[in-house]
Amino acid sequence: MTERSVLVVLFDGLQSLDVTGPVEVFAGAGTVIGHPAAYPIRTASLDGSAVRTSSGLTLVPDGTLADAPVPHTLLVPGGGGTRRPHPDLIDWLRENAPHAERLVSVCTGALLLAEAGLLDGHRATTHWVACDHLARNYPDVDVHPDPIFVRDGKLATSAGVTAGIDLALALVEEDHGRDVALTIARHLVVFLRRPGNQAQFSAQLAAQTAQRAPLREVQQWVTEHPEGDLSVESLAGRARLSPRHFARAFQAETGTTPGRYVERVRLEHARRLLEDTPEGIEQISRACGYGTPEAMRRAFVKSLGAAPAEYRRRFRAHP
Repeated sequence: MTERSVLVVLFDGLQSLDVTGPVEVFAGAGTVIGHPAAYPIRTASLDGSAVRTSSGLTLVPDGTLADAPVPHTLLVPGGGGTRRPHPDLIDWLRENAPHAERLVSVCTGALLLAEAGLLDGHRATTHWVACDHLARNYPDVDVHPDPIFVRDGKLATSAGVTAGIDLALALVEEDHGRDVALTIARHLVVFLRRPGNQAQFSAQLAAQTAQRAPLREVQQWVTEHPEGDLSVESLAGRARLSPRHFARAFQAETGTTPGRYVERVRLEHARRLLEDTPEGIEQISRACGYGTPEAMRRAFVKSLGAAPAEYRRRFRAHP
């Protein structure tokens, strides 16, 4: 049985779930396959001292980073402590992280990897709140804001908090197969598995709420009528603005274009119907404004990497 050691980097201000979520997955794998040492887990801080998480919990590491052997998987969590990292931590990552066979970041842990230059030329993601910061401050990183995790060679980065569990399950599935990962997911009462390119957040959360009432009303109307005429001209009429003025104002106040907002709302509505209802693909495509199953299929493949039927097979709540 191959052992894949895991080293978790600890520092003050980390998000505790970024550590405990993936660790529970890796530890669970050992239990499921009957080999507790399948993923030997070690935690380490710069000087071996205990660290205080963003929620106030105290975590006691196994030792110092300097004394830690090179791991198979190096895991870097996120949290408020990534905003002003200790320079020595960045130096340690820059020098040692490339030697790990698998480099993993959870949430804003990606910012530490970026600061160390480890994401340059790679695709990556992070918590949606920090995606703009990552892209703006590290232009050599190919930032993907929507996926819950991104794999690029030996590098794996995940979105916020619980996405670290999704990524850890995907890594276990890669190492030991779907049945093992599925058993762990059931034990943790989580889904196996949200596809890596599933959106981090809903359409409503992805877009800011407009300041002006007419635009807020349009946002609400779109979410309640995905099957309707949601062209810019139609929506502009509801806001009592010219199409050009409406499109410009909508993007300025929400951070996205009317067309992109409509796409996200329709996709989200279709996903919910596929997960929670027995309605057929053709019915759902009409109910969500796609018109035809083929148009909905193209939208799903583009955004989620899976056709509607495959998505339903993975995520149907009531078989």
